[in-house]
Amino acid sequence: TAVAVAGLTIYDMCKAVDRGMTMKAIRLIEKTGGKSGHYLKSK
Repeated sequence: TAVAVAGLTIYDMCKAVDRGMTMKAIRLIEKTGGKSGHYLKSK
């Protein structure tokens, strides 16, 4: 969720330059810690 919020913040700052820009393919590649432990996206 933090990555999506950061992306929206960047979009908000850049929309003056290009209102038609899009952001897509937000994916989790690697995660450590938490209950589920380590996660690494397979290729």
